[in-house]
Amino acid sequence: MSEGPEGRAAPPGPESEGTTRSLPVLEKVELEKAEVLQRAQSELDQSASAARYAPVVTPEEDGDGRRLWSVRRVPAGVLALLLVAGAGLLIYDLVAVRAEQSAMTWRKELAQQFAGRSLDDRWVLAGAALAVLVGLGLLVLAVTPGHRSALPMRSGDRDVRAWLDSGAAALVLRDRAMEVAGVQSVRVRVYRSKVEVRAVSHFRELDEVRADLDAALGDGIMSLGLVAGPALSVTVSRPGKG
Repeated sequence: MSEGPEGRAAPPGPESEGTTRSLPVLEKVELEKAEVLQRAQSELDQSASAARYAPVVTPEEDGDGRRLWSVRRVPAGVLALLLVAGAGLLIYDLVAVRAEQSAMTWRKELAQQFAGRSLDDRWVLAGAALAVLVGLGLLVLAVTPGHRSALPMRSGDRDVRAWLDSGAAALVLRDRAMEVAGVQSVRVRVYRSKVEVRAVSHFRELDEVRADLDAALGDGIMSLGLVAGPALSVTVSRPGKG
């Protein structure tokens, strides 16, 4: 500051005012530049982009949404073979005893075990628990339709029922996903109520790749002709990261 002719301090001139007011402005500009750089760095370091959506297709009136019932040949065949083998062995032993021959060793041992063990014996309880579990499993097989991989389709006729295998649907959606620019690899899993997609992108912004996947897979699900459209879940990540 300069002194006037009378020795007093002169008021600050325009140059000093400009100098003192420019400091906060410079600090604000520097802070804004730092924030922009930080946002850019965070976008470059993005490792995954995920989103979930509601069902893509609404139920139609020209299809039957019920699941396809399975005949379950393998469980029924195994159970039938076990029953036939056990019944045949028991009948043979009974006939042998009636013919005045000695009973089989296994049946004698089993009869002695049953006669010598009480109901609270651990082996008796374990056998009873096993029988209950087997019975419950058979009941579940009897009252559930099975064929979880069969997806009901719109047939256009109430008298015609059609289903699409989930593996075939996943293959169709995978081919559509691979057509999106930036997708290096993709894994698609199709369930009755949802479609899970996990893609790996080696270039482009992940949000842009995910948006293109959303559009492509949404059209793909609609083209499958399912009665009830599954929900779509899309996750895009960089190679080598989760």
